[in-house]
Amino acid sequence: MFDWPARLLLSPLLIAQAIRVRRTAQLLPEATGPRSGTIGSGPALSLRIVGDSSGAGVGVVHQSDALAGQLAALLGHNFTLQWDLDAATGATTRSTLTHLEQATPQPTDILITALGVNDVTRLIPPATWQRQQSALFDRLRALYQPRMIYMSGIPPIGDFPLLPNPLRWTLGRQARAYDTVQRNLAANPADITLVRFDQPLDPALMARDGFHPSAAVYALWAKEMASRIRSDWPILK
Repeated sequence: MFDWPARLLLSPLLIAQAIRVRRTAQLLPEATGPRSGTIGSGPALSLRIVGDSSGAGVGVVHQSDALAGQLAALLGHNFTLQWDLDAATGATTRSTLTHLEQATPQPTDILITALGVNDVTRLIPPATWQRQQSALFDRLRALYQPRMIYMSGIPPIGDFPLLPNPLRWTLGRQARAYDTVQRNLAANPADITLVRFDQPLDPALMARDGFHPSAAVYALWAKEMASRIRSDWPILK
């Protein structure tokens, strides 16, 4: 599927392009603002987001416009929400596993993961990534005993305006393979729900680096997550 002979032939160019893209994509800072809080009224609900730069809100100035802030505001209409954000630029599944070795156990109702793009750009083999993701979910269960883990789908990286070809083509194929991995991971356990990115990617809606979400994309993401959580909670509690 991955056309390894072509990838091997193009590897010097792909490596150079990947290094340049990674440097460019890391120029924007993480969103400022609180990374935990309590908001709203109604039944108690606790939520934690674990992720990479997209979870950290890169692409917007303040957390109120990022996934965490917009999702907290939406869920605050229905719940007394206690939320926490644990995300960092450059995070991979492997580095997140290492980070969580030092995390403090704390029961949490809902977990959202936003990981995979940095694994794609590092061309981690899908089989390796599946093992790492499985280990991540096991660690999250041990730490937080969640009632549901919502796994954010891999975005259509092959459509990212920042990426030049042939890197765009290569990473697009890698992302599609990861999508298959995610569907496999969510197929059997009752406590994992895959929330795929099904919106057409309009380059005008991306952040100015052409790689990260804008406030508008974060809003779409937050609305989809909020809708899933609201509809699932009566069954989960």
